[in-house]
Amino acid sequence: MGGLKGRDLLSLADLSTDEMKDLLDLAAQLKAGKIRPRAEVDGHVPVLGLLFYKASTRTRVSFSTAMYHLGGQVLDLPLHATQVSRGEPIADTARVLDRYLDVLAIRTFDQQDLKVFAEYAQIPVINALTDLEHPCQILADLQTIQETFGGLSGLTLTYLGDGNNVAHSLLLGCALVGMNVRIAAPEGFQCDSAIVEQAREIANGNSDILLTSDPIEATTGTHVLYTDVWASMGQEDLAESRIPVFQPYQINDDLLSHADKDAIVLHCLPAHRGEEITNEVMEGSHSKVWDQAENRMHAQKALLASLLGAV
Repeated sequence: MGGLKGRDLLSLADLSTDEMKDLLDLAAQLKAGKIRPRAEVDGHVPVLGLLFYKASTRTRVSFSTAMYHLGGQVLDLPLHATQVSRGEPIADTARVLDRYLDVLAIRTFDQQDLKVFAEYAQIPVINALTDLEHPCQILADLQTIQETFGGLSGLTLTYLGDGNNVAHSLLLGCALVGMNVRIAAPEGFQCDSAIVEQAREIANGNSDILLTSDPIEATTGTHVLYTDVWASMGQEDLAESRIPVFQPYQINDDLLSHADKDAIVLHCLPAHRGEEITNEVMEGSHSKVWDQAENRMHAQKALLASLLGAV
């Protein structure tokens, strides 16, 4: 894992297949308590900065807890508490934070802003969510799938709903580990074509990628059913108008009946119960949602430990 020390994680495409597998194995060892790394940078306790332009529960708490478990400290930087909110150029903020922090996780809107931070800061920069990708979420998702099925290669994951940041990172993550991935979304709400092409290149024929508007086609025989809210942060004014468009993509008992009998259901949360997923499915025997949420902490602890050279 020493190969990740000092690196950025702006996209899952920044990882190789071996690096992804190593991260997932490390996350499993950390969860099982088999190893207990302690992070140190140049003789001092490392500090993680959380620069969040968007609200957060799981990302904020899981990153903070993970860093504390590694013996580090966390500095929470909500946007309104920084000079970025008053117009300070991102490059200037990045160069200053680089002098204070040891690692920086950013939750923002524009992927380009994240790239500017990474360009001007020498410390590791982590994508804690942008409108384009959500790589840390997918690390936890893959960990959950792996611990359920004992492996990843050859399994099929079906994502239903908006072709958003989570769908993009699922495409890349599944391609890296040899999983087949199906994206079922209404016409006009499919994934970014550049991300799809990038995922196909990563898969290199070792797994299948299907884009469809047919939820039954996408769900038939699948091992993992996955969904997210139909309107992401910043799209709240579109939520009501999207409900009738996305209703056929709701994960309910009927749709679940088309999946493999041992299929699991995942949701990155927060969930709008009764919209993209029913309460019965979310609380049912196929749901792994709460293990998935817990694994955010273990996967991100593995990532932090690797970037800081603690393992």
